[in-house]
Amino acid sequence: MKKLLALVAVFALVAFAAPAFAANPFVDVPMNHWAYDAISQLAAKGVIQGYPDGTYRGNQPMTRYEMSMLVARALATVDMDKASKEDVEMLKKLVVEFKDELDALGVRVDALDERVAVLEENLGGWRFWGELRFDARWADEGDGAYANSDSPSGYRHNGETEFDLNRFRLWMSRQIDDKTTFTARLGRAGTTGVNWDRYFATIQMPWDSSLMLGRWLYDWEGEAGLYNDEDAWFTDQVLTGFYWRKNLAKGDITLFVAHNEDNSDVDDYRDLGDMYNYGARFNFQLNDKFRIALSGLYYDYDNDGTASTEIRDTGVSVPLFDYGTYWVDFGITFTPGFEFKGAYYMQDHDGPNIAGLPFDDSPNAYKAIIDVSQDTLKFTSLWIEYAKFDPNFQTALAPWDAYGAELTPNLTIPAVSNVWETEVFFVRLEQRWSDKWATYQRYGQFDHSLEGFARNAAREVGLTDSFDITNWTFGVQYWYTPTVMFELAYDDVDYDRGWTELDGDLKDDSLIRFRTHIFF
Repeated sequence: MKKLLALVAVFALVAFAAPAFAANPFVDVPMNHWAYDAISQLAAKGVIQGYPDGTYRGNQPMTRYEMSMLVARALATVDMDKASKEDVEMLKKLVVEFKDELDALGVRVDALDERVAVLEENLGGWRFWGELRFDARWADEGDGAYANSDSPSGYRHNGETEFDLNRFRLWMSRQIDDKTTFTARLGRAGTTGVNWDRYFATIQMPWDSSLMLGRWLYDWEGEAGLYNDEDAWFTDQVLTGFYWRKNLAKGDITLFVAHNEDNSDVDDYRDLGDMYNYGARFNFQLNDKFRIALSGLYYDYDNDGTASTEIRDTGVSVPLFDYGTYWVDFGITFTPGFEFKGAYYMQDHDGPNIAGLPFDDSPNAYKAIIDVSQDTLKFTSLWIEYAKFDPNFQTALAPWDAYGAELTPNLTIPAVSNVWETEVFFVRLEQRWSDKWATYQRYGQFDHSLEGFARNAAREVGLTDSFDITNWTFGVQYWYTPTVMFELAYDDVDYDRGWTELDGDLKDDSLIRFRTHIFF
């Protein structure tokens, strides 16, 4: 970006410093002009093409008009696999030299700038970047909420202390041609070993659409700004299949189909079998103040009704059934940096439909969010979120579990086992004191209420019906360099007695985490 800004600045200087009468475009460029050598070198390397007939008449003088045509053609047809950094710099000099003629030809200089930026970004064919994240964690309990967490977040550890390289990611990308890009990621996240967790091709299709195929991540909730930290409910997941998006003048349409094989080792779930995932999203930015979207996901198990999962460590197996999740989400921007947004979710479960078993096969959930930036409030950012889940509502991910302790243990178990109505009040603040220092605070109140049959059954066996959870966090971040960040955080969780009676690991606990995050 700095190089591009520098190039724009050079263009501006050339434009304003030019004499009142530009050079005659039909005057021959002197044969000793440096531009001949530059184009000869680029043509000899095969970086650029010459005249339309494919030749380059290096022994003949050219007019400035002809030379500018070659420059425009060079940037349009440059072979990125053969171009070096010096070649790109030479092209930039040629653009500056023949700016007036390019303008006269109607060639947009800003379009050439964009082309040069693409050349620089894809220089040498392959691009590499990545990140490394190392956590040192100390829990108060050696067998408590953090040490033995069943949260799908994957931030569990053994005993009171854990030194964990929980994120190692090496990205690589290659632009194959002007329509196709290949991207892959070698990495480690959570408790899994190092593996190729991304590998996909992105193809630019007709009608301003694109197709991803392979193993990719999608995150519709993140695109809509419906969560922060790692608190998605359904998206922010990696799937294997086809992902198509059509861009509209004010929005986009997205469709995907994926098939996940061998889900048998996904966190605490066992024997899920193969599964199809289908998704559709229609997103519309009606104006600069209002956005609305309609989305749907469908989970189609190959062994519907026969595959099963274990509920935590109880050994209890429950059949899994196909289900769909459909929602509408919106965002209202009152002023830049001040937004109200929300979503309403509906689910449709195929089963189980067992006589005498209280089960709602169409539960709902919703969330409402106030999101205010620090630029608006001046001293802090502010995120206030309220959410409510009906009994039997099931999320694909564990929201708000960013520090490892389970805060909504009931949402990721099979729907038939979720007998709680859940209400969530969550607040997050962040203060950026400078380009190096920042602090943040989180507070969450998670009220889980047993309903009807489940409440009466718990009382009959002497269990409490008190299942509330409280969580709060304080953290400090220091950016040692623009690519190295150190963070010290304290997280505390308090469980009501009901959860401890169900699972002995769910008891009051606290955690100190020192994190080092490096980007390269």
